[in-house]
Amino acid sequence: MSRNQNKQYLSSFILKNLCSSAMPSLHKMPNKNFFQNIGLLLVLLITLTACNKKEQPAAKPAQNLDKSIVEIKPDMATQFLIERVQLTDIAVTQRVSGKIEVNEQRTTRIGASVTGRVTQIMAEVGDRVKAGQPLAKLSSPELTNAQLSYLRAVSSTKLAERSVERAQQLVAADVIGFAELQRREVELSVARAELRAASDQLRLIGLSQTTIERLRENGSLASEVAITATQTGIVVERKISQGQVAQPGDPLFTVADLSNVWVVGALPEKNANSVYLNQRVDVEVAAIGNSLLHGKIVFISDTVHPDTRTVAIRTAVNNPKFELKPQMLASLVLKGQTVRQLAVPASAVVRENGREYVFVQLDKLRFRLTEVRLDTAVGDYRPVIKGLDEATPIVVDGTFHLNSQRKRAELE
Repeated sequence: MSRNQNKQYLSSFILKNLCSSAMPSLHKMPNKNFFQNIGLLLVLLITLTACNKKEQPAAKPAQNLDKSIVEIKPDMATQFLIERVQLTDIAVTQRVSGKIEVNEQRTTRIGASVTGRVTQIMAEVGDRVKAGQPLAKLSSPELTNAQLSYLRAVSSTKLAERSVERAQQLVAADVIGFAELQRREVELSVARAELRAASDQLRLIGLSQTTIERLRENGSLASEVAITATQTGIVVERKISQGQVAQPGDPLFTVADLSNVWVVGALPEKNANSVYLNQRVDVEVAAIGNSLLHGKIVFISDTVHPDTRTVAIRTAVNNPKFELKPQMLASLVLKGQTVRQLAVPASAVVRENGREYVFVQLDKLRFRLTEVRLDTAVGDYRPVIKGLDEATPIVVDGTFHLNSQRKRAELE
């Protein structure tokens, strides 16, 4: 007999016996036993009815609605490296925006020595030139006058030399006195001084020694004078045009030696007293792939810029490959004193929506995505400002895969 048939048989049996026991008393007033039997009957019927119902399945446990918690499978636990947050020696650093500029100590501005009209331009911006190389040519009336003065000085010197020679002969023949010889020798000294001065004037104008010698021997006047480079370097500026009238003192060309350049930065005035001369500084230039250059602070301004409220600082760095070019943007990283503070490896940081997070280990298989505030990276570490305590276990390797697992679970 099945279980349900047993329950039906038992129910019928109970009803039959209860009814039979109650029937004799129906013609009488109901007594206390009658009502007790009726109550017992109802309890048994309710119990049998509940037993006939199918067992309801157990309610499913409520799912974890905290999307910041990610749970991994046991076989994935070895894929993540866990370390505890600890105090680390961190060098206090400042990052200052700056730019590359020419080294003014290795820069020269070249102009014309006489007033004249430009007849030829022989160098352009970006050209590498050597000392003495012609940059432009101009014609000038002053050049002609200076050459004529030189020729007159040459003639006067030759005449004075012959006069002294004759006087020496006449003194030997006792025709003239010794005083006359001395007077002519003085005239010769003055003529030679004037010749040297005229020769120096031609060199200052820009004539070469070869041209001056040719002028002395042949008397041929040069029609043009060259504006020459006074140092080896690169032409970084040209302020001259064909046919322009150049005046002495006008800077026509700027030539700079770019093998060593300046990196100039603007330090906020509140940090002006935190730097000192010869302090070590690292330079990062994005245009050359953030290659790290090293130098020292060689200049700190004594004044504050009234508009930007900054103090100018400067360092000099070598540029042997000429990769650094004037006006390139750069960053100066100033390293100060070393302090101990909480820091996490940069590999532990997850960045999303402009915020930074780390995965804190809750137990062996569960991790919580925790928002933190971190300072600028110092080497391979990020100093902790807020959000973590010492000895907190965090994931330092495998954060990308763990974050991917979290996102996948969130979508599912």
